[in-house]
Amino acid sequence: MNIQDLNELDLSNVGQWPIAVKAICVLIVCAICGTAGYYLNIQGQIKKLEKVEKKEQVLRKVFEEKQSKAANLEPYKLQLEEMQVSFGTMLRQLPNKTEVAELLVDVSQTGLASGLEFELFQPEAEVRKEFYAELPIKLKVKGRYHEFGDFISGLAALPRIVTIHNITIGVSKEAKSSTPFGPRTLLLEATAKTYRYLDEEERE
Repeated sequence: MNIQDLNELDLSNVGQWPIAVKAICVLIVCAICGTAGYYLNIQGQIKKLEKVEKKEQVLRKVFEEKQSKAANLEPYKLQLEEMQVSFGTMLRQLPNKTEVAELLVDVSQTGLASGLEFELFQPEAEVRKEFYAELPIKLKVKGRYHEFGDFISGLAALPRIVTIHNITIGVSKEAKSSTPFGPRTLLLEATAKTYRYLDEEERE
């Protein structure tokens, strides 16, 4: 078959065309239909499928997270109970209004029992937080290193929470003028903080 034969084809009598021409025409029509079907229908379906697959991955991840939480629910409950017990224990270490004065005495007595000499013991205005209040105490004490260590250890051993902040240690005025061969007296300045629990009326 040549170009002249193609020019002689009668469009009104397709049935008489050669088999090879018919086959080529069928292939062309199929290719056109396939291409049109892809762009008009299949391409949109593929995009929808990709969206669904992405959504499936997200849902699968959410499911795995929830399944993990559900599997660990009992351990979480036990952990929460332990935290509540620990929190209650810590709250019991916070003095109430009536116990603050006794705690201040305990701090002072701890320093004296350690062999320290107080130059300043000045409770300051309390600082209120969400459910507790800080009670800062300005301290100036004279003594030696090991006595300072005994004092800090004694504070840590008190049944109530007491913390030490802004510690500075220097040589006292008396030690500057004394002989350098004997044990020198040091001056410790710090802020001790104790804490008390706020009751419901105070929190409101």
